Amino acid sequence: MIERIWSGRSPLYLLLLPLSLLYGAITALIRLSYRLGLRKAWRSPVPVVVVGNLTAGGNGKTPVVIWLVEQLQRQGLRVGVVSRGYGGKADRYPLLLTPETTTGQAGDEPVLIAQRTGAPVAVSPVRSEAVKALLAAHRLDLIITDDGLQHYALARDIEIVVVDGERRFGNGWWLPAGPMRERAGRLRQVDAVIVNGGEAGKGEIAMRLQPGAAINLKTGVSAPLSSLASVVAMAGIGHPPRFFATLRQHAVPVARAVPFADHQAYREADLLALTPEHEALLMTEKDAVKCRAFAHDNWWYLPVDAHLSAAAEPLLQKIAALGRN
Repeated sequence: MIERIWSGRSPLYLLLLPLSLLYGAITALIRLSYRLGLRKAWRSPVPVVVVGNLTAGGNGKTPVVIWLVEQLQRQGLRVGVVSRGYGGKADRYPLLLTPETTTGQAGDEPVLIAQRTGAPVAVSPVRSEAVKALLAAHRLDLIITDDGLQHYALARDIEIVVVDGERRFGNGWWLPAGPMRERAGRLRQVDAVIVNGGEAGKGEIAMRLQPGAAINLKTGVSAPLSSLASVVAMAGIGHPPRFFATLRQHAVPVARAVPFADHQAYREADLLALTPEHEALLMTEKDAVKCRAFAHDNWWYLPVDAHLSAAAEPLLQKIAALGRN
C-alpha cells in the first residue's frame, strides 16, 4: 500500500498532506538554523564525505559506500566509515566495530561495510562522536558517512546523493505522504548525484549493481547462480523487488520470493520454514551478515558490486585530493 501511495498511484496521499507539510516545515527550519549559525555543526579535522539520499527506502547507498572506500584504499588512503547504526542497539556509544560485533549491536549495514572493506567503522546516533572515536583509535585521511545527508550537526566537505533510477522520487512529497526526506531541489546543492539503475540524467553518474557468484553461508564455497535449482529467494532490504528482479535478469529459477522489512531481525526457525524441501535459500549479503551464526548448508547469499560510469572519475579524484591534503 505504501508503495502505491508514494508512487502517486493512489490518491490516499492527499489525506497525509497536512503531516507532510509539517514534516517539511520542521526539516526546513532545522536546516535553516544551521545556515544562520543558530546551531553549530561540528567539523572534523579530516575531510568528511556524506553518502546519503533524499528518499526513504533502499536506493543502493551502501554499495556506493563500499565502492568508494575500496577505490580510495587502492589509492593508498586510510578511510574510516561512520553510521548511525540503524537497527542495532549497543550498550554504549560510540561503538567501534570489531570482528566480534554483531548486527544486533551495530546494525546490518555497518557490519557489512566492515566485513567487505576492512575499514574501521564506528556507529553512534551522534555521528560526530563516532568520528571522534575513529580518529582517537586510527590515523585516517578521510571519513565517509553511510547516510546522514540530513544530519546537519556534522559538517561535511562532499555530499553525494544516491537515487533509485527506477522509482526516482515517487510523487515528490515529503514523508509520510511521499517518500521524500527533502525535496528534489536539494540536488542542486550537492556535489554528485549517482543514479542506481534506470536512466541517468544530464550531470548524473550512472550506476548498476553487478552480482557475483552465490556464496554458501555455512561453508564459504562459491557457485555460479546457474548451478542453483529450485531457489527460494528472500530479501530484507529497503526495496526487496530490486533483488528479485536481479535474480530474474540472471535466469535464476525462483520458486518463491519472500520480502521482509528492512533491517529485519531473523530467527533460525523462521528461515528454516521457508525451505521445507531443503531448497536453496538465496538472500542478499545484507541479510547474510545477520544469519551467518546459525546458517544451514542450503543457505546462500548473493554479493553485489557497484559499477559506476566514467563520469564518476572526477568525483573520485576530487575526494582523493581532499584526503591527501
